[in-house]
Amino acid sequence: MPVSTIEWRGGLEDGCVRIVDQTLLPTKFEYIDLTTVEQMYDAIVRLQVRGAPAIGIAGAMGVVLGVCGDDSQRFADFEAGFERVVERLAGSRPTAVNLFWALQRMKEVVKHGVDKPVPEIKQALLDEALKIHEQDRRICRAIGKNGARFVPDECTILTHCNAGGLATADYGTALAVMFYAHDHGKKIRVYVDETRPLLQGA
Repeated sequence: MPVSTIEWRGGLEDGCVRIVDQTLLPTKFEYIDLTTVEQMYDAIVRLQVRGAPAIGIAGAMGVVLGVCGDDSQRFADFEAGFERVVERLAGSRPTAVNLFWALQRMKEVVKHGVDKPVPEIKQALLDEALKIHEQDRRICRAIGKNGARFVPDECTILTHCNAGGLATADYGTALAVMFYAHDHGKKIRVYVDETRPLLQGA
């Protein structure tokens, strides 16, 4: 079972995002709990969380952290605060496609909540963030299952880039193929020529 790189813990009001602090790897393995949007912004900027899928999940969960303490009663006031949170997170990694994709999904939730009470919108945002996390986990497994069909037994594979569980919600993308093949009895040898950007993969 891969390590849990990022997860939401607790409920809406008392929740936090637990991540592996990737800046400490490979010499130290440590989880940290993030409770504010500023902490999430800093974690993305400092590469404590990295990898396109993981950054997308972090962005979605960061939105929830940013709005859960908002006590606005009117939709317009809540929406204004929400937009500030999204704008802040969008500035953390301007080139991260998954980040903007996830933030857009969160925007759609608020857009469709115009006639709903603010607490209900907040819960819908948390539900969407958890859905993004679960969808990535399922995608990783599907990549592994489908890709492993093309891996012959007793082969040697070269992998470039840190595309394992640290970058995603589960097995990883490219590495999911190797994990799945190994889990299903194929004897493979893997050469890893890169652990960028902070030696996490080592």
